[in-house]
Amino acid sequence: MKFVAIDFIIFFGYALLVTGVALYVSRTKKGIKKSSKEYFLADKSLPWWAVGASLIAANISAEQFIGVSGSGYAIGLAMASYEWTAAVALIVIAKYFLPIFLQKNIYTMPQFLEQRFDNRVRTVLAVFWILLYIFVYLTSVAYLGALFLQTVFGIELIYGILLLSAFAALYSIYGGLQAVAWTDVIQVVFLIGGGILTTILALHHFSGGADLFSGLSMLIEKVPEKFHMIIEKGSLMIPDGKGGLKDAWMDLPGLSVLIGGLWIGHFAYWGCNQYVTQKALAAKSLKEAQKGLIFAGYLKVLMPMIVVIPGIIAFALNADLAKSDEAYPWLLQNFVPAGFRGAAAAALVAAIVSSLGSMVNSTATIFTMDIYKPFINPKVEDSKLVFVGRLSGLAALCMAVLTAKPLLGDLDQAFQYIQEYTGFTTPAIFAIFIFGLFWKRTTPNSVLWAAILSIPLSLVFKILMPGLPFMNRWVVVFIILAVVIISMSLFESSEDDPKGIRIDRELFYTSNKFNMSAVGILTILAILYTVFW
Repeated sequence: MKFVAIDFIIFFGYALLVTGVALYVSRTKKGIKKSSKEYFLADKSLPWWAVGASLIAANISAEQFIGVSGSGYAIGLAMASYEWTAAVALIVIAKYFLPIFLQKNIYTMPQFLEQRFDNRVRTVLAVFWILLYIFVYLTSVAYLGALFLQTVFGIELIYGILLLSAFAALYSIYGGLQAVAWTDVIQVVFLIGGGILTTILALHHFSGGADLFSGLSMLIEKVPEKFHMIIEKGSLMIPDGKGGLKDAWMDLPGLSVLIGGLWIGHFAYWGCNQYVTQKALAAKSLKEAQKGLIFAGYLKVLMPMIVVIPGIIAFALNADLAKSDEAYPWLLQNFVPAGFRGAAAAALVAAIVSSLGSMVNSTATIFTMDIYKPFINPKVEDSKLVFVGRLSGLAALCMAVLTAKPLLGDLDQAFQYIQEYTGFTTPAIFAIFIFGLFWKRTTPNSVLWAAILSIPLSLVFKILMPGLPFMNRWVVVFIILAVVIISMSLFESSEDDPKGIRIDRELFYTSNKFNMSAVGILTILAILYTVFW
């Protein structure tokens, strides 16, 4: 991809803008040190639009632009289920999860688990999340982003990983969540604007100059097999990353996508995941947080146009790719003209560094508040927590840089790697939170055993039942863990747990605007699934 002067101006202008805004919002008065509340929760000052933008900027990254587009190339529109059903999950989480979390006045999700259960549960889940963020999330985002830089600019993979990580570190480690959240507002404008621009230009080329909707119609006519939301078993074979083929049903197992394991993944990710919920915890109020999640829900409805359709266009254009994950960079390289490339490249880099920044900040928050403060230095001064947060964030990023290529270098669809290996803990995380939130009898021992059993059970089913799709495995493991939690809780006590949450129905009240906005999302999705069933 060759840049002309305007491309360089746009791209470097974006980088300077993000860095400048981050440093500006991170400033403190002379002689005043940043507090832990400012660093880890942005001083609980975020309005709804910043919450929603930051949620999407943290979520939409290289694994969507590169990974989901790659899966769109291999599988088709069915990949949109990850985005569209997430919008529904956001509604449920905003109405039923957030009121409880914000009422508890917490910094981290493990901290909530200590309030509801005990310190053992908090510590086990804190370690789970730190390992997950470093060796799955951070590594995958850094690797896929570097793959883009390598394909488009010819930058060697390791240098691309270092460059992206350094950019993210430049503002996120110093400024904390305040810098991450406010720059995410800029990042989301670039990633959505640049992403839509890439799709429009690619469709324009594919259709011979037709308008957007005519181009989409021509695309559907050219590759109708790529426009089915529900994949039947044996109907589509895709590369397995090892030189052979596998059934696409293994990644998106038919109706199970709508009524099965994907919901477990959504609720665990959007409702119990530190680097996502931390944005809502930093909102000005519950209402602002809820409006932010609804805003994010509408953006999720739009996302397949940005991250799935480009992969289908590459397939329709007969792209000759070594890996499916090369689909999006291939489009940028071949069909985005000079003058627009700076915006397109800025969009993808915005997605990458915003996610890296959010993950680094959340990893640092969990380590500092759930490991360092309780176990290493209980009497630590507040200002020292900020220093520890910065140091631990830098350490997490360094570990991800060193392990990114060895872990992901041989994969065809890295997005499926993320779903597969986060899924080893996903059933336990969802089970622990859903029972902890809504069943007062749940005991600490029962959820501790659920956390301990999750990975071994997932490995057993993966090895002994290789033909079981990972989404269906999530359901099976969740059911087993639910039985463990219920049985142990009933055996241990005939009364409610002393830390059980007393729920008042008024806590779940939402405004008419919220309810109407939720109905709007559900209506749009009902139409889309009806059309593309």
